[in-house]
Parts: sequence; C-alpha cells; structure tokens
Amino acid sequence: MPDTGYLVAVLGTVFVITFALRALPFAVLRPLRQSRFVVTMSAWLPAGILAVLAAATLRSTVADDGRPVAALIAVLVTAAVHLTCGRRTLLSVGLGTLTYIGLLAVL
Repeated sequence: MPDTGYLVAVLGTVFVITFALRALPFAVLRPLRQSRFVVTMSAWLPAGILAVLAAATLRSTVADDGRPVAALIAVLVTAAVHLTCGRRTLLSVGLGTLTYIGLLAVL
C-alpha cells in the first residue's frame, strides 16, 4: 500500500490539474465574449450540431429500418410543432418521437 503522503500528493495533483482544466475555458472566454467570431458561433453552432445529429440519426434510422417515409413525417411534425408552439423543445421532440413510433406501428 502506498504511503499516505504519496496518496495526498497524487490527489492534490489530480485536483489542481482537474480544477485548472475546468476553469481555463472560462478564463479564456472572458475577453473573447465581445469577439465577433464568438458571438457568431454562439448563434450558429447549436443549430449546426443539431443538424449533424439529425442527419446522422436519420441516416442510421433509414438504413436500419428501411422506412424513410415514417422518419420524414416525424421530422416534419417535430419541426412544425417546434415552430408553431413557441419553440418548446421537449414538446416538439416528444411529439415527433410519438409520431415516429406510431407510424412504425402502422406502416
């Protein structure tokens, strides 16, 4: 069993490194908050990530399941509910998922 001093030194080192790695992005981001690039990325990056995730999900769903019509209708329902019901993500994703599951049961 390692010595107590050694364990304390290892835990202290791990704590300092973890804290520094978690705090570093906030320290670096502070002066960049007014940057035009950061402002633009904060507006477009979430939509881009969602688009990539949706494309990957649809690709795997259509390839595995072979029913692209159900997936397309569910996507349209999700988008319509999201845009018409005040951009409530939980509601739109929930209704889109229910639509997809319902269509899989019927088709």
